[in-house]
Amino acid sequence: MDKNWLEKMLDQVEKPGRYIGKEFNQIVKKDQAEMIKIALAFPDLYEIGMSYLGFKILYHILNQRKDVFAERVFSPAVDLERLLRKEKIPVFSLETYRPLNNFDLVGFTIQHELCFTNILNLLELGHIPLKAEDRDENSPLIIAGGPGAFNPEPLVDFIDAFVIGEGEEVILEIMEIYRQWKRQQGKKDELLLRLTKIKGLYVPSFYRVEYKEDGRIKTIAPTKKEVPSQIKKRIIKDFDQATYPIKPIVPNLEVVHDRITLEILRGCTRGCRFCQAGMIYRPVRERSLIQLLELSEKTLKNTGYEEISLSSLSSTDYSQIEELIKRMVDHFGEKGVGVSLPSLRIDTFSVNLAQQIQRVRKVGLTFAPEVGTERLRRVINKNVSEEDLFSSLEAAFQAGWRRVKLYFMVGLPTETEEDLSGIVRLVKKVKSLGRKIAGKKMEINISVSVFVPKAHTPFQWEAQEKMEILEQKLSFLSSQLKERHILFNYSDVRRSFLEAVFARGDRRLGKVLEKAHQLGCKFDSWQEHFNYENWQKAFRDNQISMEFYATRERQKDEIFPWEHISTGVKREYLWQEREKSKIEESTPDCRFDSCTSCGVCEKGLI
Repeated sequence: MDKNWLEKMLDQVEKPGRYIGKEFNQIVKKDQAEMIKIALAFPDLYEIGMSYLGFKILYHILNQRKDVFAERVFSPAVDLERLLRKEKIPVFSLETYRPLNNFDLVGFTIQHELCFTNILNLLELGHIPLKAEDRDENSPLIIAGGPGAFNPEPLVDFIDAFVIGEGEEVILEIMEIYRQWKRQQGKKDELLLRLTKIKGLYVPSFYRVEYKEDGRIKTIAPTKKEVPSQIKKRIIKDFDQATYPIKPIVPNLEVVHDRITLEILRGCTRGCRFCQAGMIYRPVRERSLIQLLELSEKTLKNTGYEEISLSSLSSTDYSQIEELIKRMVDHFGEKGVGVSLPSLRIDTFSVNLAQQIQRVRKVGLTFAPEVGTERLRRVINKNVSEEDLFSSLEAAFQAGWRRVKLYFMVGLPTETEEDLSGIVRLVKKVKSLGRKIAGKKMEINISVSVFVPKAHTPFQWEAQEKMEILEQKLSFLSSQLKERHILFNYSDVRRSFLEAVFARGDRRLGKVLEKAHQLGCKFDSWQEHFNYENWQKAFRDNQISMEFYATRERQKDEIFPWEHISTGVKREYLWQEREKSKIEESTPDCRFDSCTSCGVCEKGLI
């Protein structure tokens, strides 16, 4: 990119810090002929992508190799995009301002379904053909991974290969195969076929999907004998030895999570039946206490941050959490460095931990009751009681907390009016408790999301409730919780509906996605950019029903679009969990009880 134009551009955009690079700990390498050039592309704004730990891990791993350089590319905000299109300049990396189409590979991180249009937008802004079939060996190889890749089918028209599972090891295997292929100057099909030999690599062009007359899937099968019929996820077995970026880039401007994110364990076996992350990241693996303390010390020295967030799906399940927090607060507290937990389990044990943490800095308390009744908690396998919640909150208010955040979900299977009223009753009871102990200064922040059936979960068979019903439920809660000291936030039902469509979508949705992109859809997770009318037009123009994917209950033996993608958790186990939800039967956590035979630990699956 012309640096004069870059300087001129910075004067015309809202936040130039998103695009200038030159951050502390940024890695810049000199381009050499033999080097593999990979762009790590995050399909959202800089502030979002720079908060994502997985992105930092891959950047660190790739740049440790002398024959690879990895640079970052983020979705430009609409002001910069307008300039790029006007001047016909491709979107560029932050390290050396290299155009996206001048990389050998582009690797997308897929966090969720509502970023799909941003992937297409980045390809177009990078002057790269959208469709995989239109790209040859002279175009960058487009790969993608992350939690959003566990149902990759809606994106198969645009992505050459998907990484299923954890990427720390597989990314280097991809680099090795690409390096050999590049030296031999082979054809693209040869490269793709070689990639199928890597465990966890899904190359969709080698699979054929056939459909029944009613639109359901008939078969999914590879088109070549040497291609595996099932893609098994990659997993880091020794998490203590997993790479951690001790010199992460310090952003130029404030980002969503502006602190050190220390992943203390990976995976969760609590078994909430709506939760995709709890299924796809199994089994649970921990870092040792000594390793965590060493990583914290080194990262603080290399960044200057003043807060460490102990991150995982269920951080208070870490086996040495009390000792870890005590030692970290004792050691780092005198330096003014705070420790935080992103969310807490609903029990007094968690509040005791929070009291330890506040010795350095007061942190907010976040709990996720999810629902308003014990009955519905049994349905979703949320094994906590209302008694636990109130004893925890009472302890928190008595310890000096004046602000708490509670997460709820509506539209879950079997939900009734009584369950909705239970949310209102519970929140008002929390308010009453807080006022009694803390007085008028207390505040409750309520966040309500809409249930979205996700692939690889016990509720993947369920229908999402129709939008009009969900809107009525949210309207009821809003009207009942309009009170002082209660802040009420809730999801846009239309966005949740679109998310449900793509969460269980198949490869026929590729043409809808392309049409929506042509109509200008992007940043669909951002309320100010979301255009539901354009999405409706994209589906109408392609004669595809949104309801077919979102609000239709699946049959027991129905073939899912992701049937050939294995997380290690058996389909039979997921169905059994769904059946147990109907009779309100709980399943214990196998870490603290007996094995539940989900299948993830069985030989050959991971």
